[in-house]
Amino acid sequence: MSDLLMWLPGILMSYAAFLLGIASPGPNVLAIIGTSMSVGRRSGISLAIGVAAGSFCWAVLSVAGLTALFAAYAPLLTAIKIFGGFYLLWLAYKAFKSATLAHDLEARTLSGGSRSAAGYALRGFTIQMSNPKAVLAWIAVVSLGLHGDAPLWVGIVIVVGMSLLSVGLHILYAVAFSTTTMIGIYSRARRSIQATLGTFFGVAGLKLLLDET
Repeated sequence: MSDLLMWLPGILMSYAAFLLGIASPGPNVLAIIGTSMSVGRRSGISLAIGVAAGSFCWAVLSVAGLTALFAAYAPLLTAIKIFGGFYLLWLAYKAFKSATLAHDLEARTLSGGSRSAAGYALRGFTIQMSNPKAVLAWIAVVSLGLHGDAPLWVGIVIVVGMSLLSVGLHILYAVAFSTTTMIGIYSRARRSIQATLGTFFGVAGLKLLLDET
């Protein structure tokens, strides 16, 4: 029980960072929304499943990579924390900047015409895995909950938890944002969401930079 209480705050911090990151839609989420609106919910859900599968792969690679690096070279933990902290501060800056801009949510449609359900899932997976910024974001988010002396179960909980969140939230986007009404509701709340995101990432970034453990 004591081990759980010791690692739980970091795990929850990783979850929260991931949740708020998805609350600020990037190209992948905008593609899901656009597909749901232009093609249909079924295709949007297939695309969402593919994106979530890519998120799972990035989560596994990030946790496994960081665990291996910590085991081989423990002092690297400091460098990872510094990188993660500054990257989160950069995300905070982007979120605050976005909150000042007067633009609405712009859904995107995929090129190449309609596809089968499997085709949309594969496209979602490919989009997520080919995103060069994804690995940087995952390392930063995972480093909030994973430290050099973390037991194996911490990495597993982080991977499983964020993978389940990814599946559920991406599918929720596909279902909820298949109507223009939801697009309008989100657009009106966008600035508040971005400001909240910026505040959280700023606090999380400073926590990583100032944490002495």
